[in-house]
Amino acid sequence: MHQTFNAAIELNLLHANQEGANHNRTHFDEWGITCLNLMSSPGAGKTVLLEKTLAALQDKLSMAVIEGDMTTELDADRLRQYNVPVIPINTGRSCHLDSKMVAGGIHTLKQEYDPETIDLVLVENVGNLVCPAEFEVGEHAKVALLSVTEGEDKPLKYPVMFQEADCLLISKIDLAPYLDIDLERIAQNVRQMNPDVKIIYVSAQTEVGLNLWFDWLLTQVQNNSLVTTT
Repeated sequence: MHQTFNAAIELNLLHANQEGANHNRTHFDEWGITCLNLMSSPGAGKTVLLEKTLAALQDKLSMAVIEGDMTTELDADRLRQYNVPVIPINTGRSCHLDSKMVAGGIHTLKQEYDPETIDLVLVENVGNLVCPAEFEVGEHAKVALLSVTEGEDKPLKYPVMFQEADCLLISKIDLAPYLDIDLERIAQNVRQMNPDVKIIYVSAQTEVGLNLWFDWLLTQVQNNSLVTTT
């Protein structure tokens, strides 16, 4: 009885969150914005990836960031130097962003900026390998990062993140020669969870693979623009 009650509560929460995510997605579509949800465990490299992305694509896209963190604005401060709208959201004790929190970020974005001039919103979710994948926020695609330092088994141990991802960045590959790690084994484990996911190997330090990531991102924006304008 107790388990049934808890399952019902969880289903209600997910249903309410999905309704909010659909509402957020409607706003993004009305404004012609593509939204990507970046997820990973802490320290996998989401913020430095955003830094590289904002620096490289600022002449090609008008971008904004919704920055999720539990208590600080440290990551938001790092991104503000690129002169793009950065909307910080502190989640408190919550280990993920949900659609209601992101709705608040969208409201701030609308109040302080003209959303119709923005091409891309990048949501940096809270560092966690479980919860963020279960709560949609209105994104058009999910991007997961997995650092080589986390080991080969994480896709098998935390399957939902990798099942939900549209694109997986295997990050910090410059460290692979110094680790007892098999990059191909990581990819094989990911493919067990999600055969169709796009896998890109990247290093923010050496910039290996970043152009492939930029190309994938630009394609998402272009394809979404074609959909929302037809």
